Amino acid sequence: MNIEEIREYCLSKKGSSESFPFDEVTLVFKVSGKMFALTNLESDLSINLKCDPEKAVELREHYHAVVPGYHMNKKMWNTIYIDGSINDKLIKEWIDDSYQLIVQSLTKKQKEKLSK
Repeated sequence: MNIEEIREYCLSKKGSSESFPFDEVTLVFKVSGKMFALTNLESDLSINLKCDPEKAVELREHYHAVVPGYHMNKKMWNTIYIDGSINDKLIKEWIDDSYQLIVQSLTKKQKEKLSK
């Protein structure tokens, strides 16, 4: 995957948006105002994704390109280096998981708005 493929896939999620809330190089993807993915546009390509805490540890143990989330809550966020060692399908599944974790945490009203 490259940055454009990541961007297109994240923006294909219902209700998703992109912004630069921290600086001019950190692209953040949100749903209902909550982050589900971040990537830095200047350094080696990587993406931070939210993850179930148990699964986060499991992925780190299994994939060398998955590490605790850079500048994030290391219990619930992973940084995935896009170096070709993990196939695109799996990265998309992890983006889906991150998005779903955020959607599940939304209020009933936010979920209703998202389903319209």
